[in-house]
Amino acid sequence: MNSSSLMLRRFLCFNASTPSSSSILCFSSNKNRKPLVFLGSPQVSATVLDALLNASSAPDSVFEVAAIVTQPPSRKDRGKKVLPSPLAQHALDRGFPSDLIFTPARAGEDMFLSSLRALQPELCITAAYGNILPSKFLNIPTLGTVNIHPSLLPLYRGAAPVQRALQDGVKETGVSLAFTVRALDAGPVIASQRLDIDDQIKAPDLLALLFSEGSKLLIHQLPSIFDGSAKLKAQSQDDSKATLTPKISPEESWLSFDQEAVVQHNKVRAFAGWPETRAKVVVVDNKNGHRNMLELKIITTKVCSHSNIQVNQADDISFRKGALVFPCGGSTSLEVLEIQLPGKKVMNAAAFWNGLRGQQLKRFVDE
Repeated sequence: MNSSSLMLRRFLCFNASTPSSSSILCFSSNKNRKPLVFLGSPQVSATVLDALLNASSAPDSVFEVAAIVTQPPSRKDRGKKVLPSPLAQHALDRGFPSDLIFTPARAGEDMFLSSLRALQPELCITAAYGNILPSKFLNIPTLGTVNIHPSLLPLYRGAAPVQRALQDGVKETGVSLAFTVRALDAGPVIASQRLDIDDQIKAPDLLALLFSEGSKLLIHQLPSIFDGSAKLKAQSQDDSKATLTPKISPEESWLSFDQEAVVQHNKVRAFAGWPETRAKVVVVDNKNGHRNMLELKIITTKVCSHSNIQVNQADDISFRKGALVFPCGGSTSLEVLEIQLPGKKVMNAAAFWNGLRGQQLKRFVDE
């Protein structure tokens, strides 16, 4: 075994299960094809990997996926199991060679970079990889590194473009292919695809849709990237129009019903999946006046088309046409269609309301 193969194997942090014969692709190296390295970690990046593997298996393909770089295995199921990233598991299930899956803690590790150089990649593709790429990484692929970013750059640069776009209530977003530079999401844009979005779609669904569209855009643009014409036509971003998206923190998950309903609805859509949105309500026993505070996860909502809230009912939560109706700021109302109690499964509003058995429901007011 040669030294470069030994170095590659040192990055293998998990054992591959034997894939089914139907999922195995031919991954033998072809010296006439240009080596491409793919970097990604969550499940949405598997869509891009599939597109690359399928395209590379075509008889006339000019490239091959030479290696995959992903986040290291992490503890799941309350720390009981150490599992590979979703992308790594997907690659293993497809029969990708386990010794060509790199899992460095940082993309700037010297041993990892030595192994990467040994592959002599012409191009690196990133899709939600999750690690910063230092200059010594970016200098390795001869044609550069191209990122699939789920926004219309220079809008929504940074860590949470889809979530922040939904939180802002935008009606249009998109996906961009851009060369990676040291500045965050600031490289020249090769191509972009616009997408209209409705007012009910949630972040996980929109993210999956954007990476699906991004993978198609990538495959369409790969010939121009490999022949060098993409670098010539790529458009520099106007930094004066750039917007940045800070990371989302769990502390942001609480809903504030003093704000208008549309603000709360957009937050529910944006934070779906993680960290989700939470609200406190008070259950009042009409017989003895006992008050019990409940914490709910708010799963699905819509903005009430008409509101008629009386001043003396400003904190009362009612039930109408299958929805819990929360009074909000600006004389607006939010219809909550699905909720989740701590330790319970998601339930619809009707099931929750019936479980109250006539008790009154009010907004929690932090005095």
